[in-house]
This record gives sequence, structure tokens and C-alpha cells, in this order.
Amino acid sequence: MLQIERVAFGYRTAERVLEDVSFSVERGSLVGILGPNGSGKTTLLRILAGALSPTSGVVRIDGRSIREWPRRELARRIAFVPQETHAPFDFTVLDIVLMGRYPHLGTFTLEGPEDLAIARQALRATGTETFEARSFSTLSGGEKQRVAIASGLAQAPELLLLDEPTGSLDVGHQLETQDLLRRLNRDGVTMVLSTHDLNFAAALCRHLILLGRGRLIAHGPTAEVLRPDTVRALYGVEADVQRHPRAGHLTVTPIARIP
Repeated sequence: MLQIERVAFGYRTAERVLEDVSFSVERGSLVGILGPNGSGKTTLLRILAGALSPTSGVVRIDGRSIREWPRRELARRIAFVPQETHAPFDFTVLDIVLMGRYPHLGTFTLEGPEDLAIARQALRATGTETFEARSFSTLSGGEKQRVAIASGLAQAPELLLLDEPTGSLDVGHQLETQDLLRRLNRDGVTMVLSTHDLNFAAALCRHLILLGRGRLIAHGPTAEVLRPDTVRALYGVEADVQRHPRAGHLTVTPIARIP
């Protein structure tokens, strides 16, 4: 579905943020991007979404360069959910989710009954249907995150990109979000997400991409990529990586910072 070939990116006033990054994402995958602060995770997601153009290299969707896709058509296929969603006005939850329908509307066209039905289906899918009439600003962090995901789903995308979907959530809401994303992926949504949380990625993602200083450290199935040596290379820490007997997935326990 998605091919990233030797992608590099740099801002004019800084050194390269990404350098020679290549990997692919198969349809139906759930892929996690791991890396420390400043490793290029958010920049990479924005390139995949078409919001940034790589300095060199190419991103292809179904064999076609992302630069060749019309903006509206690209927005119908890819939804990007940022780490935090801020509403500049006092929008209701339904208003926020309906914004996901904009790529499907013509110029000066208002949302119709079909758009409302799709938005409400997205609310039900994320367990936020009871919030429909509430002001978005009154929601908790976890509730806002689920509504933001609902807005992304309302785009009816083939690919959902999420930047730190649990970055500001407590443990309970992290588990809720984890279960939600797993269920949506089972229903056919391809996902690529960035996260700082090694254990969240280990529990949820089937494939991992490890970025260090803008370069690809490793990529592949989670069980093969998430190892003590790759954690050491990525974060400079000694860590114990084992399969948890009750959780059924790998867990990472940091032991010490490498001097």
C-alpha cells in the first residue's frame, strides 16, 4: 500500500531531520514508529500524510508518488490525527467529527444526511456517541483523543496516521485507546502511529520502525525488532525485554542509563 524509498528531509535553518529512510507498509498493517525526542517521528508522519514534501526520495501509495495525488483525493485516503487537537471556537463534538467529511464535500457544499450518518458511526466506533452535543472544550484529554480519532475515521480513510495517540493520557485511558485502535485495525483500517511508549507499542503494533537521529535503526516484526540491543542503540539505556506471561506480549523494563 505504502512505499517509502530513501526519504530525506531538512528544514532550511537546520540539519537533516530524516536521512535515507526506506520501508513499506502493507494494507491492514498496524505499524509503530519509535524513537527519542528529535528523532523525526512527527516529521515522517507529516511526510506520509502529504503535509510535507521530502527533500529527496519518494513516498508512493499503491505505486503512485504521493506528489501526483490531488490534495482532495489524498485527503480521502489518508487521515492524520495530531498529538493534540485544539478547537479555536466553541465547536460541539459532532462539529469536530464532521470536519473529517470536508474532503468528500464539494465547494460550498454543506454536510448532508449521509455525512451525518458517517460521523455518528465514527462516534459509535470510538465510544463517544454520548458526547455528540457537548462542547469539545469540556472533554477530558482521553475523551478529546477519542473524538479526534473519530474525526479521522469520518474521513473514511484507507490509512490512519496517529502522532503520539496516548502521549497525554493516564494508564486507564491508554488501555482504552489501545483497545480502540486494535479493534479499528481488525475492522480493516491500516494504521501507522508514533509513540514514546515502548510497552504500548509492544502490546499493540505488529511491526515497528525504529528511528534514531533521523536514520532508520531497524524495522520489521515487533518480536524481531524490539530487543535489548535495539533499545540500547535507540535510547542509550540497558533494558530487559521479555514476553509477559499474563499480558502475552513483549514488555520492556529500563534498567540503567548507559554513561
